[in-house]
Amino acid sequence: MRPATKHAVPPAGDICRLSAIDLAQAIRQRRLSVREVVAAFLDRIEAVNPLVNAIVSLRERADVLAEAERADTHLAQGGAAGSLFGLPIAIKDLALTKGLRTTFGSPIFADFVPQEDDFFVERLRKAGAIIIGKTNVPEFGLGSNTYNPVFGPTLNAFDPALTAGGSSGGAAVALALDMVPLADGSDFGGSLRNPAAYNNVYGFRPSQGLVPAGPDIDVFHAQMGVEGPMGRNVADIALLLDEQAGYHPHAPLSHHKQGSFLEGLRTKATGGRTAWLGDLGGHLPMEPGILDLCQAALARFADASFHTEALVPDFDFEALWQAFVTLRQASSGCGLKAHYDDPEKRKLLKPEVVWEVEQAIRLTAPQVHAATVWRSSWHRTLLSLFERFDLIVLPTAQIFPFDVATHWPREVAGRAMDSYHRWMQVSAFATLGGCPALNVPVGFDDKGRPMGMQLIGRPRGDLAVLKAGAAYEATLPWPVGAA
Repeated sequence: MRPATKHAVPPAGDICRLSAIDLAQAIRQRRLSVREVVAAFLDRIEAVNPLVNAIVSLRERADVLAEAERADTHLAQGGAAGSLFGLPIAIKDLALTKGLRTTFGSPIFADFVPQEDDFFVERLRKAGAIIIGKTNVPEFGLGSNTYNPVFGPTLNAFDPALTAGGSSGGAAVALALDMVPLADGSDFGGSLRNPAAYNNVYGFRPSQGLVPAGPDIDVFHAQMGVEGPMGRNVADIALLLDEQAGYHPHAPLSHHKQGSFLEGLRTKATGGRTAWLGDLGGHLPMEPGILDLCQAALARFADASFHTEALVPDFDFEALWQAFVTLRQASSGCGLKAHYDDPEKRKLLKPEVVWEVEQAIRLTAPQVHAATVWRSSWHRTLLSLFERFDLIVLPTAQIFPFDVATHWPREVAGRAMDSYHRWMQVSAFATLGGCPALNVPVGFDDKGRPMGMQLIGRPRGDLAVLKAGAAYEATLPWPVGAA
């Protein structure tokens, strides 16, 4: 069963516990006003956020309520209402928000106010969402522990002594504690999946190119980093993804979506074949208890006719990890080099940023080429697996949520970690394959710490993964979220 949160927070109001789909419908049918909905969530934020520091750069209450009242007037006058009309949302602080401070968790950008939106943010506004603030992130999104020198750490939704995960840690905690009905995030090395697992919610990494990268994202970075949705249920994820996804002419790697994901969920999954990769035959160190929770979840999944076969693909996984490290350095490290080159700004960078840049500087073209060859080989291996299986399943993380004061785990199950992200190696496989991957909650250990597992589908098989996730969701014996 789900343990109670250790935060001394009041029970969520009925409005804040409604699904995003139900809230949007109630607004369109004028059973709830936008002002009522927004005020309820702002009250919830006022009560809860000081305990966890998930939402940052919160707009003035009067300004947000005035926007809500204008939305109510628009609706009363017969105006059109998009799918997210009237829903409050806080945007991850790595995404550009026009007129609203965007810090990237860095003191270099502590006062930066963009003059344009990221592409998906613009789409959310057009769909009627009301942006109320931002969600906290690690500095430049590096690392799966959400802390930075601008706003400080975000605390786990279940235990304030523990990390929220990252880099979408603020988003996951805000969602789990009913401060927002929906959340966006981004994912390069597990940043939509890990914090979702650590806070008992769903996080979906879409296929590469489904959600267009923003105006400041270079093409190389967009090959592995993606934007995506988080939710307290799979249908809410589909609702948000419908607005985020689709071709954008200024995003060269983007592509068209095929119909509505939310409509697609109306047809239920009828089962499938699942390959359980576990710890890759001992290659991945795992904290005790994680594999047991995942295997129990797979047993429940069998009730939805998803049958599992244990499998360890014949592949050099250490070489694949080194390819991931190289490609991440070639994108993130090179992208941050301008700050490193400025001596005054370099003083403001955390050690992990400096490490990425200095490693990137040493890279050679043959090294980057070799990494892309390994990535291509892994892609072919995945396609071969998907000829036999509908899903590949792995734990979402290799360690349970840890002390928030620990910047990153130095060892897992007695094995030393050689970088700030090695302990999240399990997240690299979907990233390198360009695959859709959904974190689903699997339960709690005897200390009350949450965990999740990844349902990974074939490239551009996003709807199939979401349908499988909805089938799994129906087997859960505990509520999602923490409130």
